[in-house]
This record gives sequence, C-alpha cells and structure tokens, in this order.
Amino acid sequence: MNPEIPEITPPEAAERCRENSDTVIIDVRSQVEDEYVGHPIGALHVPWKEFPDWQENDAFCQQVDAVLGAEADLNRPLLILCRSGVRSMAAAKKLSAHGYTNVANIAEGFEGDKDEHKHRSTINGWRFHGLPWEQG
Repeated sequence: MNPEIPEITPPEAAERCRENSDTVIIDVRSQVEDEYVGHPIGALHVPWKEFPDWQENDAFCQQVDAVLGAEADLNRPLLILCRSGVRSMAAAKKLSAHGYTNVANIAEGFEGDKDEHKHRSTINGWRFHGLPWEQG
C-alpha cells in the first residue's frame, strides 16, 4: 500500500494544523537541523537520515509510532517536513507503506529551495512564508 503522496505548501500545512488539532507535523531532518536551524512550533522530530552516515533510519516508522504514542492512529493526518521536500517525500512514502493512510508531504520544506546565491529561505519554504517556528 503506497499510493501517490499528495504535496501541500507550507501555508496549506499551517492551515490544516489550525483547522484540525489532530494534525501532526513530523520533521524528518537531522537533529542538528532541527535544533539549530529551527522547526515549526509543535512539530514532532523523527530523523529520516542522520549525520554522519546519512543512511535511512531503519527504525523510522517504529519511532513515529512511538512519538505518536497512544495516539498512533493510522488515519491521523500526518504532514511530513524536511529542508526542501525531498527527504520528507521518501519518509512519507515509507509511512504510507507502514499503514498510515492520511499522509502528505510539505513541498518546499522548512528552508525551501536555493536562490541564485545558493541561499535558502529567500524564495519559498516554511520560514519564507513567515509561519510560526522556533529554535532549540
């Protein structure tokens, strides 16, 4: 079971969270990205890949189950986020194959695509749109 994963923009993701308190953002970036670059307020952190080897986290789905705890309802709306939308799509597909039925990828990610100067957060992404986030 791995249907095509829908993609939504960061503003659409924030709106879904406001409209439905059961919606959860799962931030799949590394620990360093989550702590030092920042993350959406209220996002749950489960790394898809981690420094230094950047290998796929074999326990990813089980760790998502664990952070959702007693609320690990397979129909719960999950919005998956990374830096730019690539790792999160892979993670979303894995969660779908694991049995989660209401998974969407946040296109653009937290920092978005690079601009002509190779800087992020200047043309798209969660921070570019001025959505709530925090560091630490």
